[in-house]
Formats: sequence, structure tokens, C-alpha cells
Amino acid sequence: MASVGGRDERHRPVLLQEALRALAPERGGWFFDATVGAGGHAEGVLEASAEARLIGVDRDREALRVASARLARFGDRARLVHADFRDIRRVLEAAGVSALAGVIADLGVSSLQLDAPERGFSFRFDAPLDMRMDVGSEAQTAAELLARLSEAEIARLLREYGEERRARLIARAIVQRRRGGKPVQTTRELAELVAALVRGGKGRTHPATRVFQALRIAVNRELDDLDQFIMQAADLLQPAGRLVIISFHSLEDRIVKRTFRQLAAAGRVELLTKRPIVPTPEETRVNPRARSAKLRALRKADQW
Repeated sequence: MASVGGRDERHRPVLLQEALRALAPERGGWFFDATVGAGGHAEGVLEASAEARLIGVDRDREALRVASARLARFGDRARLVHADFRDIRRVLEAAGVSALAGVIADLGVSSLQLDAPERGFSFRFDAPLDMRMDVGSEAQTAAELLARLSEAEIARLLREYGEERRARLIARAIVQRRRGGKPVQTTRELAELVAALVRGGKGRTHPATRVFQALRIAVNRELDDLDQFIMQAADLLQPAGRLVIISFHSLEDRIVKRTFRQLAAAGRVELLTKRPIVPTPEETRVNPRARSAKLRALRKADQW
């Protein structure tokens, strides 16, 4: 993939300028990137001010390797840690940082993961059905989940995390295949099974899109304690500090929206986005991954 100005175009950060406007890193201080990925948003923060410092975490060691190379020019202003975003308080305590000027979280799967066939996130490639963001963890793979869960549990997973209307039909087919001695083990097997049962959505949406989303969320516990992370992040902001969250599906956005409103109702924060900011048609054209992104931001009250 060609690069522009030394930057790999595969790793284009979503809603970068909108995120930076909300985060206001030109103020300087400590910032926390809860899902540093390839380092695109982190780079923008550090470029905004020589007084800005950043701690970035990610569960994906390969992402940390890419981000480390991208942020090397900032020296000790950038610190990267292999950790889950839910560990924000522990990571900051270990770094000796007590308050933050800003926090950003770009939720969901990254282009690094989608573009790596062996990770099993995408039905564009035939690969083992893994989907773990941290491949070194002991978490079950997507294939292992489908081999273990009952038909009812698979249906509930697909319905709750994928909002898949044909969840019961798909779950039944998965279990029948398993009983026949051919459990679903690869991305192609799963995609073909779903495609045979479900029509595609509008435009070019693959019929297995919601199923893959549901499994990815379940494998990586993406929704678990998201509201608690937001509460912790708000607690750790200094007065007038900013929190920016970019979500990619309605389940995440509902949690973010609800928790932001709870904080605002308690007088702890001011909402900077009454409605979510979405990508422009131009950004969506250049970066298709951005099409479902929604950005919400808040500012901590001065007295907190």
C-alpha cells in the first residue's frame, strides 16, 4: 500500500480532525488513547502541541508495534502499554499520572486487524475463525465459542450483539453442522453458511456482516463495562478535560449516549455534542471504514 508523507494509507484514523477539535490537545497536558491502534489519533494529539504527552494502550501487540514506529519521533512524550482500556486507572497509577487533559477511544475493530487474514475478523479472506484482539490471551476464539455454546445461546448472542433477525435459523444451522461432525472453523465456512440462509442488506452489505460483528463483540467482550470505563475516564479528567469516543455500531453508541447523559444530568460534565458527529461523504469515500462512525464528546465541569 502506498504511503503519503510516510504514512500508510491503510491506517487512516477515522474522524481525525473532528476528534482533535473536540479533544483540544493544543492545551497540552497528559492524554490517554484507550485504543491506540496504529497510532493515528495519538499522532494528531502529539503534533498539536509540544506540551502534549500521551499514554496509549491496546490489547493488540501488533497494533502497538505499528504505533510505536509511528510515534517514535515524539520520544518520551509517547508511552505505549499492552493493556485493555478498562485498565485505565491501573495504567495511569503505574505511570504516575493523576489527572488527564483528555481521553480518546476509537472503539471496534481496526484496519490492521481486518486486513490480516490470519486474524479471522473478515469474510474477505478464508482463515481460522479466531477474532481475538489479543491473540496471546486465553480467551476463546470465535470457532471455540460456536463449538461450545448451545443453539439457544448462539441465537441470543447473534440477536443481542448483531441485531440479527434470523438469529435462531442461523444458530440452528451452526449446531446441525456441528452435530454432523463438521463444526464451523473458518471464516469462509461461516460466511457461506449464513449467505445460504440470509439475504444481503441494502447496497453491498454481506449477509454475514451482523453475524461476524456479534461474534467479534462476544469474543472480545467489547461492550462489557464500557459504561464503567466512561465513568472512570470522567473521574480521571482534570477540570475542563475532554473525553472523545468514536463508536461504530448502535450497541456501542447507545451505551456512550446513555452514560454521557447520566454524567451531564449529575452536573459533572458538559456535552460538547448534542448529536453525534458523523463522517462527511468525502471521508466515507476515501475511507469506507468510517461510514458507520459516530463521535460523541464531553467536557468535564470546572468544579470537579
